[in-house]
Amino acid sequence: MALDVPYRSIPDMFLKRVAATPDRHAFGRPGPDDSPVWLTWAQVADRAKAVAAGLHGLGVGQEDPVAILANTRLDWVIADFGIMCAGGATTTVYPTTEPEDATYIISDSGSTVLFAEDPGQAAKIAGADLPALTHVVLFDGEPDPSAAVPQLTLAQLEQQGAERLAEDPELVDRLVAEIGPDHLATLIYTSGTTGRPKGVELLHGGWCWEGVAQEAVGLLREDDLQYLWLPLSHSFGKTLLCGATHVGLPTYVDGRVDKLVELLSVVRPTLMCGAPRVFEKVYNKSVTTAQSAGGAKAKIFAWAVGVGKEKVALEQAGKPVPGGLKVKYTVAEKLVFSKLQARLGGRIRVLVSGAAPLSPEIATFFSAANLPISEGYGLTESSAGNFVNPPDGLRIGTVGRAMGDLECRIDTDGEILIKGRPVMRGYHNLPEETAAAFTEDGFFRTGDIGDLDADGYLRITDRKKDLVKTSGGKYVAPSHIEGMFKATCPYTSQAVVIGQARNYCTMLVTLDPDAITGWAAGTALEGRPYAEIVASPEAQAMVEEYVAQLNSKLNRWETIKRVTILPRDLTIEDGEITPSMKIKRRGVESNFSAEIDKMYAGTIADL
Repeated sequence: MALDVPYRSIPDMFLKRVAATPDRHAFGRPGPDDSPVWLTWAQVADRAKAVAAGLHGLGVGQEDPVAILANTRLDWVIADFGIMCAGGATTTVYPTTEPEDATYIISDSGSTVLFAEDPGQAAKIAGADLPALTHVVLFDGEPDPSAAVPQLTLAQLEQQGAERLAEDPELVDRLVAEIGPDHLATLIYTSGTTGRPKGVELLHGGWCWEGVAQEAVGLLREDDLQYLWLPLSHSFGKTLLCGATHVGLPTYVDGRVDKLVELLSVVRPTLMCGAPRVFEKVYNKSVTTAQSAGGAKAKIFAWAVGVGKEKVALEQAGKPVPGGLKVKYTVAEKLVFSKLQARLGGRIRVLVSGAAPLSPEIATFFSAANLPISEGYGLTESSAGNFVNPPDGLRIGTVGRAMGDLECRIDTDGEILIKGRPVMRGYHNLPEETAAAFTEDGFFRTGDIGDLDADGYLRITDRKKDLVKTSGGKYVAPSHIEGMFKATCPYTSQAVVIGQARNYCTMLVTLDPDAITGWAAGTALEGRPYAEIVASPEAQAMVEEYVAQLNSKLNRWETIKRVTILPRDLTIEDGEITPSMKIKRRGVESNFSAEIDKMYAGTIADL
C-alpha cells in the first residue's frame, strides 16, 4: 500500500508543524550549566525564516547549494531549516573533514554560501579557489574583515533577514510554495570506505517520506523526547530531524559525545539513536565493571544477565515466559538492570542502532536489560532509513522490515536491491556512476549482501566489496567476525579482520582506553600509559584468550591465526574509519602494513 505523504517539501512539512503546535517544545540546546534550554516551534520558525530571508538577500535561489561545516548543535538545525525555506539545498560537511576534502566538497557542489562553526572551520577553505562561494556565515566568533570571501555572523544574517521580512512578510511563504517533492533538498557527500567522496542528491519528497514512515512503524511518538547527538552531516541525523518535524516531538540537540553519558540523566530521553560504537561502549563498561568488582557482585551480574538472556530467547522464539522466570527477572532487574537503565536516563522507550552492523550478542544483552535496540538499515543514497525493527516486533540479528512502501528484492548474487521515494536522484556530476548504481528496472544496488525471511525481515551478512576470499578459495565475512569479537572481548574498541588473498585470517585489534585502564588497575601495569599497557605480554595473553573463544564459534577457514594489538585507536583523521564509524579497510591495511606483514611472516601449522 502506498504511503500517504501529505507534504510537498521539507519546509512545507516544517511550517505545517509550526502551525499545528506553535507553543510546544521543538528543539533544545545545552544552557550555561548544561541543563536544556528549549525553543518552541514558533521560535524556531522565526529564526529559520529570518535565515531564509537573509540567504535570499545573499542571492540564494531554488536548488542552490549552501554548505554547513559544523558540529551537531541547534544552530545547525536553524541553518538547515533556513536553507530549505529559502529553496536552497543543504550541502553537509563533517567538522572532522580535512581542508582538502572540505574544499573539494564545497567546490564540487557549487555551494554559494558556507555556514562554518567558527573561524577555525572557516580557515579550512582559506586561499582556495571557490568562484561560486560568495559568503561565509559564522556560528561562533567574529568575522575576519581581511578574508577573501566576505564573512558575517549568524546573528547578522538573521538581522538582515528580519529587516527584509519586515518589508515583505510573505517572502518566505512565497519561496516555500515554489518548492516541490522533486526539487533537490540535500547534497550529502559519502565519506566512503574507498575513493573520493561522492555527492548524493536527495530530494524533498524522499525526506518527507522518511518522516512519515518513521511514525508509521512506531519508531517516533508525539510524547517522546529525543536526544540527538548524531552528526547532522550524516544522513542518519538528517532523517531523524525529518521524523521529529513530522511527529512534532521535542528533540534535545547536542553533539558533544563526551557529555553524552553525563547528560542522559539530565535530559532523560525516551528515544535515542546511535551507531553501534555507543552501545558497545556501554556494554563494555557494564561487563568490565562487574568483572573488576569480583566476588558476589560479579556472580550476581552474571546470574542476572543469564536470566535476562533466557527470557529474551523465549520471547524471540515466540514462546511464553514461565511465571518462575518472570519472578527471577524481576529480581535481576532490581539488582542489576535498573542501574543500567538509570545510566541512560531511566525513561528509555526506544533505542535505535544504525550506520554499521550491531553484534547480535550486544543486542541480546540490551534486550536482557529491558533496553531493546531496534536495529535499522539504510544508506546515504536512500535517505538513511529503509528497514527497521518495529519496537513491538523486534527480531535480533535482523535489521527489521522495509519501511513504508519501499520495495526490496535480493539479486542472484545476494545483493540487496531497493526502490522507492527515499532513493537518491543520483550522484552529483557523475552520470556514469549514477547509471551503474541502478538496475535496468530502476532498483538501487546497495552493495550489501543479505536475505529476507518469510515475514520480510532483512538480515545483512556483509558488504559485497568487503567479502574476503582467502588464497584457499574460501569466502570470509569480516564484519560478522569483527562483531562477534567485540561481543566476546569487552575491552575491544575496534577489530579488523585481514585475509584477502592470504592463506589464513589474522586480526588487528584496538582496545578501549577506559576499559583497559580499569583492567590494569591493581596490577603492575596500573598507572602506565595506554601504549605500554596494550604492548604488555599480559594484554596480549588476555586478547589471545578471547580470540580462542571467538575461534571456537567459527568455521575452520574463518579462524584467526594471529592477532596484533595496535598502539592506538583507529581515527578519522588518519583515514582508518569514516565519520559514521565504518572501517576503511584500505586505509587500515595501508597504515599498518608492517604489522600485517609481520603476522604473515613464517608459517602457521595446521592450516
